[in-house]
Amino acid sequence: MKIFVTGTAGFVGMHLAESLLADGHEVVGLDNFNEYYDVSLKQARHARLEGVKGYTGVRGDLADYELLTALFQENRFDRVCHLAAQAGVRYSITNPFVYQKANLEGHLNILEACRRAKVQRLVYASSSSVYGGNKKVPFSESDPVDNPVSLYAATKKADELMSHTYTHLYGLQTVGLRFFTVYGPWGRPDMAYWSFTEAMLAGKPVPVFNHGKMERDFTYITDIVAGVKAALFADGLDPYEIFNLGNSKPENLMNFIRTLADALGVEPKMEMLPMQAGDVPVTFADVSKARKKLGYNPSTQISAGLPEFVKWYKEYFNY
Repeated sequence: MKIFVTGTAGFVGMHLAESLLADGHEVVGLDNFNEYYDVSLKQARHARLEGVKGYTGVRGDLADYELLTALFQENRFDRVCHLAAQAGVRYSITNPFVYQKANLEGHLNILEACRRAKVQRLVYASSSSVYGGNKKVPFSESDPVDNPVSLYAATKKADELMSHTYTHLYGLQTVGLRFFTVYGPWGRPDMAYWSFTEAMLAGKPVPVFNHGKMERDFTYITDIVAGVKAALFADGLDPYEIFNLGNSKPENLMNFIRTLADALGVEPKMEMLPMQAGDVPVTFADVSKARKKLGYNPSTQISAGLPEFVKWYKEYFNY
């Protein structure tokens, strides 16, 4: 198939594009290489794709509707996987309008381009953050998600609502994926596991929020990619779908830090801090729906995944 993937210089986007290309699909990738984190890392990811047969990379912005229209006219995409977005819960508190442009306007542009081009299926990245302050765990797709605690979460919920509207009005099949704390090689510097690694290797204290009383459903990148590919190609999906993609095994933050420190071969220093604004104490994915309809079966635990990240990190930064 010919597949349009947005965010191919990003963490999940690069890994997905590599996997699709390895399977023999043709991929057109779009990224704006924004400066939210180190652009050189995005360029290095993209360089891995550019030499692969079947890949075409485009530098551009989701808010550029004319560019999107041209791409959809030049290519008859069989599937679209929309992963590009402005990420980050904390960044959304201080930079709200960046999220309005990338996550709201950008998502609407993708929906409209898919509608006009009569694309068969749109798969897009939502987030576990939509569960906000929900107390019931594990988080299920049927739970109400009307209490976001960050603007980032609100934009992701809005994307799901817009997608529902386009499915209802125009018959566009949309599949939203609520990712739970993705980690692994070529990951994101704004994520805790990356900043923890930097701090530990530099002998600096690791900031431990909520005094360590946090649990996260850390999900390894290969498990996420398998779930995204299933969402792209699985038969028997409803016109509008939402799926959790997590490991379904929350890890205590202190245990996570210890596992990472062991992989690095260091003794961690810790700075205990209160909860941050916009954060939540627990994320925990109920993946029974994804198991049933996508055949999703996450299998990588942090004891295996974190050493793989550490190995890549040390090679990339020549430690």
